[in-house]
Order: sequence, then C-alpha cells, then structure tokens
Amino acid sequence: MNSLQVTIDANSGFCFGVVYAIQMAEDLLDEQGYLYCLGDIVHNDEEVERLQQRGLRIIDHQRLRELHHEAVLIRAHGEPPETYQIALQNNLRLIDASCPVVLKLQNRIKTSYDKKDKIFIYGKHGHAEVLGLLGQTSNEAVVFESMEELLQHELPANITLYSQTTKSTDSFYRIKNALQEKGYTVDANDTICRQVSNRDKELRKFASGFDKIVFVSGTKSSNGKVLYEVCKATNPATYFISKVEELDPGWFAPGDKVGICGATSTPLWLMERVRDALLKYDE
Repeated sequence: MNSLQVTIDANSGFCFGVVYAIQMAEDLLDEQGYLYCLGDIVHNDEEVERLQQRGLRIIDHQRLRELHHEAVLIRAHGEPPETYQIALQNNLRLIDASCPVVLKLQNRIKTSYDKKDKIFIYGKHGHAEVLGLLGQTSNEAVVFESMEELLQHELPANITLYSQTTKSTDSFYRIKNALQEKGYTVDANDTICRQVSNRDKELRKFASGFDKIVFVSGTKSSNGKVLYEVCKATNPATYFISKVEELDPGWFAPGDKVGICGATSTPLWLMERVRDALLKYDE
C-alpha cells in the first residue's frame, strides 16, 4: 500500500473543560508526585493510562468515603452535593475541575428544583454528569434517553426540560416539539455545550471530504458514540477505533484520502499516533 493522504481534523480533540481538568491534574502531579481523581478524568482509556503512569490514582465514591486528609480532583463532569459533604467530613481538599458549562447547568437545575418544577433531564442513565445533575434535585428528577422512554412516565401538564451538555441539539428540540404537539407546556432549557454541539456540523463537512474516516474515541465516551454516528451517516466508510492497534490495513486502498477525527475526550497525541501508523503503510 502506498501514498495514503492523511489529515487530522483541526476541530477534533479535547473540549476546553477537559483541557482544564487535565492541566490541573498535570500541574499537581508535577508538584506532589501523585493525585487522587474521582472517576476517570476523561472517557479515554489511553489518556487515563498515560496520567496513571505519572501518578494519577483513580478512585470511586466508596473509596472517597474511606479517604482522609488528601487532595482529590473533581473531573469536568461535575459532582452531586453529597461529594462535597463527604469532603468536608473527611478533611479532603477538593481540586474542582468541573466544567463551567456543567456548573452553570447544575445551578439552573437547582433553582428549578427549589421552585418545585417538574424536572426531566435528557441524558444517559448513570453518566457522571447526569448523576451530578440528579443530585441537585435530591435524585427526584426524571432522566430519559429517548422520547419513547419519556412517554412511559406519567407526565405532568407542565414540563421543565433540561439536557446533558453533550447531547444532540437536534434531538433535544425534536423532543421539545413532540411534547408540545401532544399538548404539554414545555419550559425547554437548552443547556447543550455549543463547543460540543457545533462539532456535528463541522464533522459532517470534514467527513464528506475523504475516502475513508478513522474515528478515534474511548469506548466509554457518550460524545464519541454520537459523533461517530454523525461521521458514519455522512461517510459510510468510517471506522471506529479506541487505540492504534485496532487499525486494519485492509480498510484502505492506495491513494486513499484518509481523515482522522475524534470525540471531545480524544487526545491530540492519540490522533497523531494513528496518523503516524497510517503513514507507515506507505513504507
């Protein structure tokens, strides 16, 4: 195989919230040699492993309850109020790298909850960000992943609608419109991060310009799953990989123009490693 033309999407890679969290982690690792982090700092196993080799220690909420007198990083996804209460009780110093977009959403949901609104959150069950949002409502809000699931609930006449920050804006507004068509009054709060949602349009344009697309993302990334489907719908010759070893030379033909792109949780260094592996096919 020879003469592959390989381009990395300039708009792919970490969103600013993830950049902020990882920079904070690296600064503290340089300073003290180790750092506890509540949950995976980013939904990308390759990046987590890189930081673990530098001293990052991933813990869960059970381990947090057992920890005392340590510094703990809160990742960009945010946390429910209970986490901050545990930190106070255990004399933990929280390094809060919660994304500002997520924090703003948490505050808006808390305000709605205090007003006794009936809150419905369009998001993924069990997702770290969603658990943080639920915590603002004492876990009383309803989380749903699709219109079909939402309609299984007994809905009030007045619905206050929110969304996980990384969901599709198109899907959010389809749900809002469908509810209104059914006669419900909907207070729709579009809380989707525009840096994330704008990637849909950018990716469609990027994916259409190549013979083949290699989409690089962690398997745990909700955003990655959504953006991969965007690429696949635009360019059927789109291949999902989470690490370089998953590349298959059989996907490519001589002279192919290959585009590399990824999720908001995909590090640039990993996409560069994929590019370098593809270019070696020419040798």
